[in-house]
Amino acid sequence: MAYNGDNKKLLDGLKNGLESAYEELFMTYYAQLVVFANKILGDEDLSREMVQDVFVMFYEKREVLNIHTSLKSHLYQTVRNRCLNEIKRNQIRREHHAGIFIDKKNEEAYFADKLQETELEARIFAIVESLPKKCKRIFEMSRFDGMSNQQIADELELSKRTVETQISKALKILREHLKDYVPAVIFFILWLLGR
Repeated sequence: MAYNGDNKKLLDGLKNGLESAYEELFMTYYAQLVVFANKILGDEDLSREMVQDVFVMFYEKREVLNIHTSLKSHLYQTVRNRCLNEIKRNQIRREHHAGIFIDKKNEEAYFADKLQETELEARIFAIVESLPKKCKRIFEMSRFDGMSNQQIADELELSKRTVETQISKALKILREHLKDYVPAVIFFILWLLGR
């Protein structure tokens, strides 16, 4: 059956499941719809896929098709909507993947920082363990037990000046052994000095 551009006949043929109507629709509009979709998507393969989906949908819903504009306008509008939905889906997917990537990077950075912090703490405690006995005891009382220099001096029956000298000696040894950890050391030295 020849439709000769008669949209009503073509639409009636589609609704009645006439293969010739579907074939006419495809032959008339497929190529131009792919070009149209490609202008929106910039991806020829994806454009073909979108247009094919529209034709499949037309075939599947042929019995309930309710077109208020021209068939051509309806096809173009449907393809346009499909393309815009695809762009939105891709954008959401990209944002989601970017979010996961950022979360993963932040998580990795967090665990790397924690690992470095743990290693540094272990190194500090190892250095403190290696201090001369008297120096070690005074330093631990000051920094780990939170005692003031005067309290330590009173408890160990030493002069306050001796306590200060021993703490300074311990800090100098720590700084020397931790010079490779400069950024992290600044934090820990401030922590040690501030206690």
